[in-house]
Amino acid sequence: MGGTSVMGALKHAYNVFRNREPTESSKSWFHGGGSSRPIHDYYTSYLSESSVVTSIYNRMAIDISSIDLKHVRLDENDRYVDTIDSGLHKLFNLEANIDQTGRAFVRDIVISMFQEGDVAIVPITTKLRPKDGGSIDILEARVGRITQYYPRHVTVDVYNEETGEHEEITLPKRRVAIISNPMFEVMNLPNSTLQRLIRKIDLLDAIDEQSGSGKLDIIIQLPYQLKGEKKKDLAAERLKEIEMQLSGSKYGVAYIDGLEKVTQLNRPAENNLLEQIKYLTDMLYVELGLTKNVIDGTADETEMLNYYNRTVEPCLDAICGEVRRKWLTQTSRTQRQSFIYLRDPFKLVPIGEIAEIADTFTRNEVFSSNDVRGIVGWRPSKDPNAEELRNKNINQKEDASQEVPVVKKTAKEKRLERAKLKEVTKGA
Repeated sequence: MGGTSVMGALKHAYNVFRNREPTESSKSWFHGGGSSRPIHDYYTSYLSESSVVTSIYNRMAIDISSIDLKHVRLDENDRYVDTIDSGLHKLFNLEANIDQTGRAFVRDIVISMFQEGDVAIVPITTKLRPKDGGSIDILEARVGRITQYYPRHVTVDVYNEETGEHEEITLPKRRVAIISNPMFEVMNLPNSTLQRLIRKIDLLDAIDEQSGSGKLDIIIQLPYQLKGEKKKDLAAERLKEIEMQLSGSKYGVAYIDGLEKVTQLNRPAENNLLEQIKYLTDMLYVELGLTKNVIDGTADETEMLNYYNRTVEPCLDAICGEVRRKWLTQTSRTQRQSFIYLRDPFKLVPIGEIAEIADTFTRNEVFSSNDVRGIVGWRPSKDPNAEELRNKNINQKEDASQEVPVVKKTAKEKRLERAKLKEVTKGA
């Protein structure tokens, strides 16, 4: 779409914040109010909880956002036929808003969904007003946090790029795609495995911070009892004297009386907190369909297949199902339009196995030569034969123009040939 057509579409677009048609008055040398980063700013506190949880969120979000989400047309058997070049398709593949690409937008959806349990995809700019009831072509969208539920509406905290601030806005549920975390019971419930792991890690961090605060945590046993006020005053003076020695000494050295004893308390706490964290981490991996090999990138084909089937695809189903339900009208679905995800099965195949797979698929007329070239990242060949679905190992029949013509004989010629054949037979 050219620049002129884009500007024309935006000029007649509906903006959810302005609730009116955009006008030229918005074009000004004033840049608007400044703010912090418009992406991830309302859940940065979650991402600082622990490296374990953050790495899980990040790994899953990157893998999910790497899958292609497309607005497509299906045939009568619900098979993918063609990609529809629409605003919805560009939203997830090219640009979602002024701050995010399509892939960054999906990653934002996934991480927000993991953190909040439910997250809203808010259409910011559309070609038709939502109240018109027709099919809308979404030009811009953002991820928002749901702050309040109503019977038919939701209040969403979403970033307004015109003011540079987050604002709460109430919208109909029918126009907002509400994505629910399919692993809510594992990740978001108060007593779920993930929340228990976060609490244990917070406790361990508190202990580490306390032990590394610089305090000595020692007890000095004085050679006299501290029952009276005078004795306590003497003990306080003695404590100040030792503190003055330590703080004023170049190497932090102090002296005590021969009858005084020192007990050090800042040794590592003896508890099973670290073992509990390891146990909860392993349990979380199992419940999420993850393994340590998936996280560090050494998983084999079986582990990755299990991970995609149990973890990645349920999240993609949640996103695609809600988009189909809310943003594709009944007329669009009657026209066999759909919103689906397409995973490239050859991304995880080692290069050594590609040749064997290519031979099998081309021999069975599933792939053409150019299909295989696209898988390995090569440009398609201009040879017309490279687009044909045929087995290259079998010689094809010659063209009809090259076949030898069959000469039909008359009845008289056939009788003469039979007579000659009888004479030759008698002579033999």
